[in-house]
Amino acid sequence: MAGLFGNRGNPSGYGRPPQPARPSQPYQAGYSDQPTGGYGAPPPQPRLPARPSGGRQQGGHSLHLQPTKSPNPTYTFTNLVAVSSRDIPPPQGASPDVYLLLNGQYVVSARPTEEIQPGQIGLSTPQREWMNIALTDFVNVEPFDIFAHGGQAYLGTMDVEVGFAGRKIHENPYDQDELAKTVTRIFHDQVFAPGQKFLMDDRSTPIAFQVKTVQLMNLSEKPSTSGSPVTSDPMARGMLTNQTQINFFRDPKSPINLKASSRRPATNAIVSPDFKFEDMGIGGLDTEFSTIFRRAFASRIFPPGLVEKLGIQHVKGILLYGPPGTGKTLIARQIGKMLNAREPKVINGPEVLNKYVGQSEENIRKLFADAEKEYKEKGDESGLHIIIFDELDAVCKQRGSGAGGGTGVGDSVVNQLLSKLDGVDQLNNILLIGMTNRMDMIDDALLRPGRLEVHMEISLPDEHGRQQILKIHTTKMRNNNVMDTDVNMAELAHLTKNFSGAEIGGLVKSATSFAFNRHVKVGTMAGVSDDVVNMKVNRDDFMHALEEVKPAFGVSEEQLSECLQGGIIHYSPYIKAILDEGSLFVKQVRDTGKDAKSLLSVVFHGSAGSGKTALAAQIAIDSGYPFIKLLSPEDMLGYGEAAKISHITRIFMDAYKSTTSCVVIDSIERILEWVPIGPRFSNPILQTLITCLRKMPPSGRRLLILATTTERSVLQQLDMFSHFNSDVSVPTLRTYDELALVMRESKVFSQEDIRQAIDEIQQITGSEDVRIGIKKVLLGIETARQDEDNISSRFASVISRAIAERA
Repeated sequence: MAGLFGNRGNPSGYGRPPQPARPSQPYQAGYSDQPTGGYGAPPPQPRLPARPSGGRQQGGHSLHLQPTKSPNPTYTFTNLVAVSSRDIPPPQGASPDVYLLLNGQYVVSARPTEEIQPGQIGLSTPQREWMNIALTDFVNVEPFDIFAHGGQAYLGTMDVEVGFAGRKIHENPYDQDELAKTVTRIFHDQVFAPGQKFLMDDRSTPIAFQVKTVQLMNLSEKPSTSGSPVTSDPMARGMLTNQTQINFFRDPKSPINLKASSRRPATNAIVSPDFKFEDMGIGGLDTEFSTIFRRAFASRIFPPGLVEKLGIQHVKGILLYGPPGTGKTLIARQIGKMLNAREPKVINGPEVLNKYVGQSEENIRKLFADAEKEYKEKGDESGLHIIIFDELDAVCKQRGSGAGGGTGVGDSVVNQLLSKLDGVDQLNNILLIGMTNRMDMIDDALLRPGRLEVHMEISLPDEHGRQQILKIHTTKMRNNNVMDTDVNMAELAHLTKNFSGAEIGGLVKSATSFAFNRHVKVGTMAGVSDDVVNMKVNRDDFMHALEEVKPAFGVSEEQLSECLQGGIIHYSPYIKAILDEGSLFVKQVRDTGKDAKSLLSVVFHGSAGSGKTALAAQIAIDSGYPFIKLLSPEDMLGYGEAAKISHITRIFMDAYKSTTSCVVIDSIERILEWVPIGPRFSNPILQTLITCLRKMPPSGRRLLILATTTERSVLQQLDMFSHFNSDVSVPTLRTYDELALVMRESKVFSQEDIRQAIDEIQQITGSEDVRIGIKKVLLGIETARQDEDNISSRFASVISRAIAERA
């Protein structure tokens, strides 16, 4: 039989002299065939892995041996199998052990001895349990060469479940770093596989181990960089070396206490080492991701022992809020790519609610069931459980608000979620990511530290972010050469002010549709032209798409253009002075310096029709701000008091979402519902407007408010005028020279018509000056245009009536 197993070489490059067997000691507790060993004994020298070299065959290619108990504690507590030296002679190399393959599946380290009868093999109870072998069975034994197939023969990492093997226990915590050193010293060069069980003795207390997962590697690799995945396949075998990182988990049935490591990284590392933000396909959110990582994930990649010394709890909740289409749900959908962990649980808020009593609360409990079970088993070594809660405001409204149809279901769901996040049984292995467009609707108790404590606004992307998003949406176009070279991403990013990520995606789709349209056969609706293979999306397609796709939080171009139908006519030096002063207001708000103002409000006051709205609209358009909204009485026609307040509040809330915004409030006295009879006005609307005038935008945001009124005295009586930072007086046309200039600018009158009209006005009114608003003059020009045969007289008649009304 000697020729069957032969001598072994030394493939690992390490060597040591033969190690004598340790003496037997009596054993009282635990497995019946396991005497105690010496956990505190001098460490044995590292053994060589052996390589069987063939020999005499029995039964074809193997031996058939009868199982028996381990002959002494050395074999039991060093995970060695005992075989007869007459069946398998001791190897001639430095190591006294050989590798054997039992029943074609289980690899063990065996030591020949005279204490075992020929035809028998000594196995400990954990070994027999692992291999499912009874003492009445026969075992098929073959030589095994772990290097025969090459590749990754060493263990990079090994996850091991640990617990006490018997009734005797120690209450003192086990230091994981020291325990890993001891296991490596005692079981060095042995082969381990998932599912394998083995014992070790610690101060006369047996410790039981079971391998859960392994990662295989070459000696030239590091465990953290090995390309091999972590696996629980029982056939994934590897040799334990000094480089192996052993991660311990507590057996949930055992009272053993494991002390968290202060040097080794957490075994539940959640971030892949090769992760890059750009791999997620989300643009414009680099800063937000950095903050999310720092607040929610950074503490989870450091050694648990270090985090324990700091005495802190991991962040359990993040709330993502912001306008629709900015990427909140996309972040949650892609966050699994960032994590080296199990798939996140994704649930939509409305899915939680159920018509049956108690079922909604049960749905919340089910979300946390897996995390609770693992935390009881592994404590702080538990993996991270991520729950993604979309449309959180649907079920977590303020308690007492009547959510849930008056049945109290909404309140019960909030209470259940609060107890799971930070209740009596605190979990430290969960991360709840909530998303909402309406943060103001969520119950305050959910937003405090310990629950959804990280509040991250996912706002509209800036120009750099829009360029990133455009590149993401056009990646395939550019890679497949179907985008024309005249498309400039930087130009498009500049033109898409206040576009959300979703709206930029819609812009790209629209541009593609224009490109498709060029290749439709003439006279057909569905026929495709033959040159479609040469189709490319060009700059013109994107320009057409910009006319079609408008941002929800952009510029009210149509409303503002209606205010400027006649354009700005510089009939007086005061007009240019007003526009110049307006440009200074714009620069003052745009300035990002230390002393810059984040909020500036200006009121334009003057006679009716003096052009206040047109000047304010012109200043707003010239500002180039990405968000410009017109708050006009016409938009609130038919609104009740509450609806008006809601409309005003919504416009200002939208303005706060953009970096720089401008809100034009037209005819502020009409919005206040002021009438001279009485007089009467709406105090709630007045207080809402005053609050909006005084409320500072969020940090990093800037707002310019331009208001117009014909009733300066009314605003002073209402104590509203003083809340504006500045006021601008808008003059009327005062002289006939100014009136003549406006007539010339209209290109309607000849020089003779202008002279005749002015003479006639002076004769009718007898007035030395005009003093009427520009709006009346423009109306007179349009009226006179319709009467070409009597144009000067018609104009003189309209203006004369206006001057008479003024008097």
